[in-house]
Amino acid sequence: MTGYMYILECSDGSYYTGSTKYLEKRIAQHQNGEGANHTKKRLPIILLYYEKYDRIDTAFYREKQVQGWSRAKKEALIRGDLEELHDLSECKNNTHYSVFRAPDFGFAQPSKDNENTDH
Repeated sequence: MTGYMYILECSDGSYYTGSTKYLEKRIAQHQNGEGANHTKKRLPIILLYYEKYDRIDTAFYREKQVQGWSRAKKEALIRGDLEELHDLSECKNNTHYSVFRAPDFGFAQPSKDNENTDH
């Protein structure tokens, strides 16, 4: 069964990300105040973006992924700006920029006694 992940813009400028089997029907439900509480209080809504999937569970997974994104990252997706989307996806914490250094084992080497030369 086909599924869709979609992003709506609400009247207050906020975004709502959802998933459904029937996109047109679901958009009409949102517009009629029958959708989620978030959209019901912020009518009218505008469909900004959607992705179509072969399976509804894939669309639902994608919905949850995109819901966790920043506004800037959602806007890059909506615009189709893959370069900015990539840049916004990079880890920005301090450990990302530091160089990982393995402990210095100095003298540690494989033991000649443990080598197996039979293979």
